[in-house]
Amino acid sequence: MKFEELIHGKLIKRYKRFLADIILDNGEEITAHVPNSGAMTSCIEDNCDVWVTHHDNPKRKLKYTLELTKMGENLICTNTGVANKIAIEAIENGTIKELQGYDNLKPEQKYGNQNSRIDILLWNNDSDKKCFVEIKSVSLNLGDTLAFPDAKTTRGQKHLEELRDMVQEGHRAVMLYVIQRTDNLPFRIAHEIDKRYNEIFQEVISSGVEVLVYQSDINFEEINIKGENKKLKG
Repeated sequence: MKFEELIHGKLIKRYKRFLADIILDNGEEITAHVPNSGAMTSCIEDNCDVWVTHHDNPKRKLKYTLELTKMGENLICTNTGVANKIAIEAIENGTIKELQGYDNLKPEQKYGNQNSRIDILLWNNDSDKKCFVEIKSVSLNLGDTLAFPDAKTTRGQKHLEELRDMVQEGHRAVMLYVIQRTDNLPFRIAHEIDKRYNEIFQEVISSGVEVLVYQSDINFEEINIKGENKKLKG
């Protein structure tokens, strides 16, 4: 996925989860939208390097969106919505080999009994069996591993349970973790942050929910999923 033109600045502070005050290289101080509801631990700190995009849409209250940060030598894509976009691209171009062989792909489809939306729905025209793919953006660095989640997530717990329901109905269900930072470290579930998420995760994979973990390649021009399934540590 190609980035729109990235504009460099320094973070002044992030607040109210979805807002960040930034000073651009030209001296202009702006407030940018932060498309990330997580804690963003290990992703952002005062005075860190950041990159934003500008959007000249009259309907938008905030004209800038935070896209990238840099911690040490590592670039991090903090826009969680990007994970879905690059996952779709990676399925369509054959990078995610485990999700090939389907005639149809549709994002954001309603499913289940809780009026939820699955991130990606895959199916073949000659089969009633569908493949439900839930995507999570991974950005938490715990030192020796990358991990998800970075905060307690009842919504994430529900998504796992809904995937298990689809398996029980005879479908295929896949939990896809997309690592949106350049650190090449093992991945695991952050059980110390959300014990219940980890418990449900263990239950659903025992019930047949598949797990895929893919790394992103990030530079100032584009972000793409690369390589093979990193699998899960521990």
